[in-house]
Amino acid sequence: QVQLVESGGGLVQAGGSLRLSCAASGRIFSDFMGWFRQAPGKEREFVVAISWSGTLTYSSDSVKGRFTISRDYATNTVYLQMSSLEPEDTATYYCAAGRGPRDIRRYDYWGRGTQVTVSS
Repeated sequence: QVQLVESGGGLVQAGGSLRLSCAASGRIFSDFMGWFRQAPGKEREFVVAISWSGTLTYSSDSVKGRFTISRDYATNTVYLQMSSLEPEDTATYYCAAGRGPRDIRRYDYWGRGTQVTVSS
């Protein structure tokens, strides 16, 4: 059974940084690992993704240059390093695994999410 567990969310001031983690367990045969986010009253949206090999990464325009995705194969963990955070980044962040990279419909496994709140 595939399980994705996010951690690392919290409250941070604008301009600050935060690192989210996604611990993956189970037999995951997915091409991509991704991070999505959902703000209150809005649809869930793509943030970043990384290929299984780690050689390809994708970012949404809104986070390009500020957010970085990486993975640790030894611990089967995917990280989302967020810097220069803005109040608009406030959302619940979800880790996902699937065929990716940007289309939410191509992700088959999801974590329960972790809340990130950026204060102005």
